[in-house]
Amino acid sequence: MLSHMVNVLGIILIAAAISLVEVPYMWKKRLKKELWVFFFLLFFAVGIGCVKALNWLIPTPLDWITAVYRPFSDFLTYMGLIR
Repeated sequence: MLSHMVNVLGIILIAAAISLVEVPYMWKKRLKKELWVFFFLLFFAVGIGCVKALNWLIPTPLDWITAVYRPFSDFLTYMGLIR
């Protein structure tokens, strides 16, 4: 459990260091839209990194596609059209 917390803390510290390097330049140049995109992508990456560090299950896009098409596949199997 402690190693997971250290991993998450490391991810957050690295994200903070990246922000300290990138944000002042964008702020000085008044790159507001780029700053919003930067923070969105950084928070998304930090979130996924923390989830992976905690060994939680992250569904892949294929899992979502399977969940959508599973009832149709089951219906076709029931009808005898596929095996």
